[in-house]
Amino acid sequence: MDKQERIEQLIQQLNEASDAYYSGQQEKMTDYEWDALFDELKALEEETGIISEDSPTQKVSEDKIIGQKEPHEFLALSLAKTKQVSDLVKWADHRPIWISWKLDGLTLVVTYDHGKLSKIVTRGDGHIGTNITHLVDGIYGIPKSIPEKGHLVIRGEAVISYEDFETFRMESEEDYANPRNLASGSLTLKDVEELKRRKIHWIPFTLVYVEKEIVSWGERMGFLETQGFSCVERELVKNPDENTLHEVIDAWTKKVTSRQNPYPVDGLVIGYDDTEYANTGSVTGHHATRAGYAFKWQDETAETTLDYVLWSCAASTITPVAVFEPVELEGTIVKRASLCNISECLRLGIGDKGTKISVIKANKIIPKVVRVQETVGSFNIPSVCPVCGAPTLVKESEESGTKTLLCTNAECIAKELKKFTRFVSKAGMDIDGISEQTLARFINEGWIREYSDIYKLVNHLEEIKELDGFGQKSAENIEASITKARSVETGKLLFALCIPLVGPDVAKKLLSKYSFQDLIKHAKEEKDLSFFSSIDGIGPEKSAAFMAWFKEEKNIRILDNLLKEITLKEVNVTPSGARCDGLTFVVTGDVYHYANRNELKAYIESQGGKVTGSVSNSTNYLINNDIDSTSSKNQKAKSLGIPIISEDQFIEQFTESET
Repeated sequence: MDKQERIEQLIQQLNEASDAYYSGQQEKMTDYEWDALFDELKALEEETGIISEDSPTQKVSEDKIIGQKEPHEFLALSLAKTKQVSDLVKWADHRPIWISWKLDGLTLVVTYDHGKLSKIVTRGDGHIGTNITHLVDGIYGIPKSIPEKGHLVIRGEAVISYEDFETFRMESEEDYANPRNLASGSLTLKDVEELKRRKIHWIPFTLVYVEKEIVSWGERMGFLETQGFSCVERELVKNPDENTLHEVIDAWTKKVTSRQNPYPVDGLVIGYDDTEYANTGSVTGHHATRAGYAFKWQDETAETTLDYVLWSCAASTITPVAVFEPVELEGTIVKRASLCNISECLRLGIGDKGTKISVIKANKIIPKVVRVQETVGSFNIPSVCPVCGAPTLVKESEESGTKTLLCTNAECIAKELKKFTRFVSKAGMDIDGISEQTLARFINEGWIREYSDIYKLVNHLEEIKELDGFGQKSAENIEASITKARSVETGKLLFALCIPLVGPDVAKKLLSKYSFQDLIKHAKEEKDLSFFSSIDGIGPEKSAAFMAWFKEEKNIRILDNLLKEITLKEVNVTPSGARCDGLTFVVTGDVYHYANRNELKAYIESQGGKVTGSVSNSTNYLINNDIDSTSSKNQKAKSLGIPIISEDQFIEQFTESET
């Protein structure tokens, strides 16, 4: 193959991969592979002078989101990239620069006029994007109104945290390769509520235009934060010489490897503080020469040998995991890596024991198989679930074409993962340090089948120490958390049992009238399922759900086994104050001062108030930090003359000391 043919081949491969990348389809190659082929193409173009208009070195790939196309007011060009600190030093030329994360998601351009959101447009090809303003209620971090009344254009990244990504993978039958793949695929959805469930956060990374004269990039970002935005993390480097930049980049790299940043990143962005100077650059290819520079880490690769493919079941999905001869990557020993799904295994050419593979830590964090050097044997898909032994099913997604393995048993214990997660949660038994991912791991090891088994994990401490990613300290922390959680309040236990319709509020109301033992006694013995309905706030439906749970022998056995492991504490559940006495609140939207809406609700109830889910004539206040929102709750509150107050106003009015 001559050089021109190789260039044409590379362009086709890279463009096909980019199309999949921007539309949330099954990825055709890893970032590691894409970067390597891109670098090869760029070198060949420079050597031969053969440059095609379709080359990814000359354009930004267009997203495949369906919708109204719209030209950008300001071109959304890409940044030049390097893996050499010396290139950054030369580019900075002794001028003060800012370093920030190169967030790994999908770029959205957000515009405001007269203090109101005007539009949200995807980056597209940098010239034309797709208008997705209708999805605003499904994306966190984009307020519908801001204090500034002028024309504002902001560029930011729509990202999903690693934690939210793992949670979604466990809850869904869709098995996306990484958070960025899920984020880009999610913006093709029409259902706003489904989009909201995926926890996409928009993080501004630059203020493109503002009518005020703000020359400093740092001050422009500070200005955005006064408008209520949560902007990208950043650091000013006043003297960007070789030593200083090495030191700063090393510090930021450690933040990645120690997981101090919750969102996926694929490098760092370096930009001038002087925005007027930055705007004087020319446009080369598809990037502006002074708009900024992207620094990407050198991926450390290790060659190793596959031992076996472990199939791990969480919720409905059974995920393949490569277990291989241990290798050192980024200063840690790695011996396993998720293979995501069947499609990824087939794409890579995964075989059986002895298959030679190349492994990296994607974005310095996630172990990933990037290449199969030599396939040994064949790839075998299990016919039964590794947890319950029921038959499996290969499902192909209509949305992305991804092939995923599912368990067909509706009662598989792995599908109870969300219940176990609620059981150990802070609102439940408060067993610190046992995450949803950890629970899934222990279920697959066969150590957890019902709630009482979580307390019996102390019998598996030696085995836990040997698990990849755990060790002595992790085992000790789990033991300490379990010991601490053996004494539990009765209200927390009722919530932790995952009884239908019984949340913390219902548990408190039940225990305000009966002791725990009397509750259980009546639930088991009384025939009238509405027995507890006379309790304020319970009603026939909640009473019936509560009593029905205790009439099932399986549930009684689970509870009896659990009570052998714990000690119960009866607590006084009557209100502790009266600042909200007799008042009914509805809470909607994000909260900032309280950890979450449940914490705010708990405070209101502790002060004698009541929190409901919908606005009605009996509502006294609607709490919404977006007071000017046109949401249905705001509109109904206004039509009924019900005050809409912010969280700050609530705190000022209902939490100050009485005088």
